[in-house]
Amino acid sequence: MRFMIIIRASQRSESGEMPAEAAMVEMAAFHEELARAGVLVDASGLQPSSKGWRISYSVGARSFVDGPFPETKELIAGYTIIRVKSRQEAIDWTRLFPIPGCSGESPFIEVRQLFDLDELGPSRAVERFRALGVGTAGDAAAP
Repeated sequence: MRFMIIIRASQRSESGEMPAEAAMVEMAAFHEELARAGVLVDASGLQPSSKGWRISYSVGARSFVDGPFPETKELIAGYTIIRVKSRQEAIDWTRLFPIPGCSGESPFIEVRQLFDLDELGPSRAVERFRALGVGTAGDAAAP
């Protein structure tokens, strides 16, 4: 089972301000612990939305919207993906997640389970994704 830990953006992270060194040290130590336990898949911070864009879809059309985006409550500043054996194990790890360094006065993380291709049922489209080697938790590195 794979879970994404989502760190909410703030005005500080959107301005490009980096977390304090102490917060970075704590975050690095936590991720080292995830790696030692064999559950870390990936983790990264995201550049501010001023360096990004959105594609909006409406009937038969797409439109390009350049960042920045005004609502920080709708943005993420970073993520961590873990691969664990159960939902409870994911909960246990995320209860240890350090307080995000740039998340404002009420920091929180959101955790969402990623779909595994096996959960989507058989289809040619699913097999095309499987051939790409994406969307599966079942590989040799899984616990």
